[in-house]
Formats: sequence, structure tokens, C-alpha cells
Amino acid sequence: MCPNCRAFITTDDKVCPYCELKLGPRAVDRRAPSEAFGGLISQRSFTTIVIMLINGGLYAATVLYAMRMNQGSGLDLNTATLQAFGDKDAYLIFIMGQYWRLVTAGFLHGGLMHILMNMWALFYVGVHVEEVYGTSRYLVFYFLTTVGGFLSSSFFSPAVPSIGASAGIFGLIGTMIALGVRDRSAYGTLVRNMYLRWALWGLAFGILPALFGIAFMDNAAHLGGIATGFVVAYIAGTPRTSRPGVETFWRIAAGVALALTALSFVDMFQWLTAVSPR
Repeated sequence: MCPNCRAFITTDDKVCPYCELKLGPRAVDRRAPSEAFGGLISQRSFTTIVIMLINGGLYAATVLYAMRMNQGSGLDLNTATLQAFGDKDAYLIFIMGQYWRLVTAGFLHGGLMHILMNMWALFYVGVHVEEVYGTSRYLVFYFLTTVGGFLSSSFFSPAVPSIGASAGIFGLIGTMIALGVRDRSAYGTLVRNMYLRWALWGLAFGILPALFGIAFMDNAAHLGGIATGFVVAYIAGTPRTSRPGVETFWRIAAGVALALTALSFVDMFQWLTAVSPR
């Protein structure tokens, strides 16, 4: 596909016959199909699948922990287990200084349906985001929107514990809306309208029940995530519209995001061992 108008072209084309964009080797090779782990995982979805595996691994760990502590025997988890693993808790974040919870909360899920629905949405949106923005921006977006979503939740819903990948997922939706706003082509309009529908349906699914006193979704985290994603992605642009030096910045930023995420999991493990009974 042409990286500008998304029309189908051949690898022999030097100029897109539809939008007349000059195509260099990078424009062709960046989207060339490659695979990892002996062909088991497509390179297009590699980062998304790794994030999904982390979510799945943590969900399995929380279920086993709850069973061992006699805090549940099924696949739905109670608040004690989720707090031990690092849910969003405004008191612990702002008073006790456990800011790592703004990250770890985005990798925890309270039940089987919760994680299955989130992983389905993450795979659908995440692969598209990585294809358009590249791995470096994707990692930064996911980190910042998760933090932004749970920071918003901590301010506007401080008394409610919160978990789930949906803050980051809504953030990724926000990045695609930003792409559609920046891109004035027919492709941009298509992307903007599609992801606006995703956002509206997702927000309505959480907000409408709350109007009748039924609150089962963290609307503040979703709104915070989507707003963070839109702002950051609108500023960031895409690799095809930026200079080489800018790409170096995003690679460094991705490394910082990964390091902070790893450090958050280290803090989570230390907290978990401290509160778990011997």
C-alpha cells in the first residue's frame, strides 16, 4: 500500500500513480512482511501480541494467587487480590507515592470476560496503530495513554478501584482519530469516521448504564486515555512525515517507556511480596 493514500501499488513503483508520492526504499521495506519466532508471529502484530501475552500472564498469576490465598476459587477476582497486584488506588498513588500503579493497573483484569473483550479490542486496534505509526511511537502511545487514563481516573473517580487495558485501548483509538484529523485524504476521512464510531460506541457502553446508577466501567479512564492518545499522536505525526532525527527521538522515548514499565513491575513485585502472608 502507498503510505500516503493507502492505494494498492507494486514494489516496482517509484512514484504512487494515485497521489504521486515519491516512494523510496524505506517506504516499501517498512511494510514488507516479516515474521518472528520462526514464523509463529507476524512482525505486523508482534508488539501487540507481546502486550497481550503480558496481560494474559498477569491474569493467570492473579487467579492462582487468589486461589492460594483463598480469596476466590473462580476466574473472577476480588479487590484484595487486584490491590496486591497494583490496581488504581488513588490513596496509595497520591498519599503513599505508589505511582507505579498508573502503569500496572493497565495490565490487570478482573475476570475472564473482561480480559477476553479487552484483548480482542487491543489486537484489532493495536495492529493498525503499529502499522501506521511504527513500533516506537506505538510503545510510547500505549504507555502514556495508560498512565493518562488512570491519572484521569484517580482525579475524577478517586474512591473507585480500577483496572484494565481499556485505558490504553481507548488511547490507541485516540491516536487513530488524530491520524484521521491530520490526514486530509479520503483515507484519513475513512479512518477518522471509523474510529470515532468505535470511541462513541465504547464510551456510550460505559456512560449510559451509569446514568441509571449501574457503573461497571471506568469512564474517566477511558476519556483520559482517548484524550491523551489524540494529543500525543497529533503532535507526533507518522514516520513518513517526519525527519530522521525525529525518529531517533521516538526510539529513545520508546526505550524510556519500556524501562519505566519494567520498573513499575519491579515495584509491583516488591509490594506483592511485602503484603502477602508468609
